[in-house]
Amino acid sequence: MKKSIAFLFTNGPHNEAAGREGLDALLAISAICENIGVFFVSDGIFLLLPDQKPEQIMAKNFINAFGIIPLYNITSLYLCADSAIERGFNVHTSWLLNINFIPANFLNKTISLYNHIIKF
Repeated sequence: MKKSIAFLFTNGPHNEAAGREGLDALLAISAICENIGVFFVSDGIFLLLPDQKPEQIMAKNFINAFGIIPLYNITSLYLCADSAIERGFNVHTSWLLNINFIPANFLNKTISLYNHIIKF
């Protein structure tokens, strides 16, 4: 049986290093695991908003690096529709990646299909 890993991003981009560390881990693990799902939930959806200017708050701009995920053949990308709507966004919002916009109940079922879950 093939191992599968779900990466769950739940934290915003500039209040801690979880997003940057999660991206580093995701790209590293993609070299040894082919079945990877990436899920953006809660404040993690802010990792996918383009045109952020973190340098204005003296933070490093790593957000555009999320745009390289498809180059690593990671195509199972999901954004929690409920989280987006709660924060004033929708399917028509411009996101950094071409992402599957799915409701929370379906997202939870999809995550449960993975052998391992790593949360950032």
